[in-house]
Amino acid sequence: MPPVPKTARPEFRNIGLGDIVTYRMPLAAIVSILHRISGALMFLLLPVVLWAFDLSLRSSQGFAEVAAVLGSWPFKVVGLVLFWGLAHHFCAGIRHLVSDACPRMVTKQGGKRSALSVLIISLLATLAFAVYLFSGA
Repeated sequence: MPPVPKTARPEFRNIGLGDIVTYRMPLAAIVSILHRISGALMFLLLPVVLWAFDLSLRSSQGFAEVAAVLGSWPFKVVGLVLFWGLAHHFCAGIRHLVSDACPRMVTKQGGKRSALSVLIISLLATLAFAVYLFSGA
């Protein structure tokens, strides 16, 4: 029996840090990475949020101090980023729960559609919160 000739097959390797700029990730991968980033962001800012909550509940003077600090422009931006993290993490978590229950979402097109909906919903919620936050309310 003659030997079977080897055909050139594509070689898949893990991408390195230098390849991240040129590698085009699917939308579902971007949403997954942002889900992890938003979870880490909420986890890292949790002590600050709990400290501000504790200080605001101690006395009316503590509440006034927290309100004054959180009313400043830089802290409004931090609050907006934290809200985006919460909104995105919540929407992406719902996406994961629904994909576990609905096999149609596990397709390439279903994953792309659900990832796009997560991005749109979380960004619209963040935009609505930004309008409320910076409108002087």
